[in-house]
Amino acid sequence: MAGVDYFLQQLINGLTLGAVYGLIAIGYTMVYGIIGMINFAHGEIYMIGAFITVISYVVLTAIGVTSLPFVLAIVLLTTAVITGLYGWSIERIAYKPLRKAGRMAPLISAIGMSVFLQNYVQLLQGARVKTLAPVLQGTIELSHRADGFVVSVSYLQITIFVLTLVLMSAVTALVHATPFGRAQRACEQDQTMAALCGIRVNRAISLTFVLGAVLAAIAGFMVTLYYGVVDFYMGFLAGMKAFTAAVLGGIGSLPGAMLGGLIIGVVESLWATYVNAQYKDVAVFVLLMLVLLVRPNGLLGRPSVEKV
Repeated sequence: MAGVDYFLQQLINGLTLGAVYGLIAIGYTMVYGIIGMINFAHGEIYMIGAFITVISYVVLTAIGVTSLPFVLAIVLLTTAVITGLYGWSIERIAYKPLRKAGRMAPLISAIGMSVFLQNYVQLLQGARVKTLAPVLQGTIELSHRADGFVVSVSYLQITIFVLTLVLMSAVTALVHATPFGRAQRACEQDQTMAALCGIRVNRAISLTFVLGAVLAAIAGFMVTLYYGVVDFYMGFLAGMKAFTAAVLGGIGSLPGAMLGGLIIGVVESLWATYVNAQYKDVAVFVLLMLVLLVRPNGLLGRPSVEKV
């Protein structure tokens, strides 16, 4: 039973981390679905969201705002709005001018934007890590062993699970049951024909970048509350793992992105616990290679159709 309790605790921790990866991965898969390009600056958007969370929280508490629900609501709204503007700016600067170019040019532009944002934040905030004191405290005990080991889930973990579920449901409904979602899917199939049918293609693409950035910002908000530490380089590795999650689940599939994120979070947590924490990142990418050998389109992906 001791092993079961320990496994259950690490599973809870892995699902928490995986939910964050899944939110970031949705941004990757939405952008790829609508323009067929990978936004490699998306991880830096997540990092910026984390920094804005810290700054907003410190400013609000410094001016004497004491109501925690009000503070968190304002911090989340501020983070989402500002980071959404960053997402819109990235699309306008790094992607829109290169839509008709070959695949290599947008890729280089995205990598350049990623490096620029890293250094931009480093210059503004410094290279030292920023910390945030624990905000949401308290846990629910699921089991208590005789040797003192407790299997628990924190209120913050529950908040992350619930918020992720709500956001996933909302994005799915947005894509499948709203005029914006129909415009997005039309642009994904054929941008020229969508424009001829009266759809504002540029607007649909820009809003897709904004929506992806908002989701990444919320992920940054949750990670900041969960770990309490942010730095200018945190977006690179998280972005790579989220991209891996999108590919693992099937690039272009929203449920696949979330499924891939959860799988990677669980694998990373269990590998670090039972095998070797230093090689947990290697395990994630090995898992990706094994899945793609069996299912080249990912777990929930569909074969791409060549337009002629």
